Amino acid sequence: MSQIQVLLQRWDECFGQEDWYPPLVPALEGVTAEEAAWKPEGEAVNSIWENVNHLLYYKEYHLQRMRGENPDFKASSNDETFSNVEDGDEAWQKTVDRLKKVHGEIRSFLSGLSDSELNAPFPNRPLASLIHSLMMHDAYHTGQIIMLRKLKGSWPASRNSE
Repeated sequence: MSQIQVLLQRWDECFGQEDWYPPLVPALEGVTAEEAAWKPEGEAVNSIWENVNHLLYYKEYHLQRMRGENPDFKASSNDETFSNVEDGDEAWQKTVDRLKKVHGEIRSFLSGLSDSELNAPFPNRPLASLIHSLMMHDAYHTGQIIMLRKLKGSWPASRNSE
């Protein structure tokens, strides 16, 4: 397997193709807008929706950079990327669809690269390193999303991934 093939396999596993931990798409399945916007009372925590907006920001930002474009928006702080929760199931579904779209666009971009292009500086570290960071970032926030679902009672106590 080439480096790019391994990276694409891990990219898929982190997002929608379950390996040994739940990926992001299954963690979002069945989540309503109300649940996505929910936060535990009195807790300093981001909602599911805020986490998804945060992931979206970084994926869209880095995809534009990978394409050689200037990003449309540069957040003034990391905290700013967790904002903009809208109202209603339609808005929530559009947010999830946008996340799936940008994830697929990054995958398509990566699938056209050679291993040497993947290891080229981007701008000060190999592009592969950025992609690994994006995957770890997805996994980290997927865990937070699942914890929120557990606290809300909408994640099964036990599950079988097969």
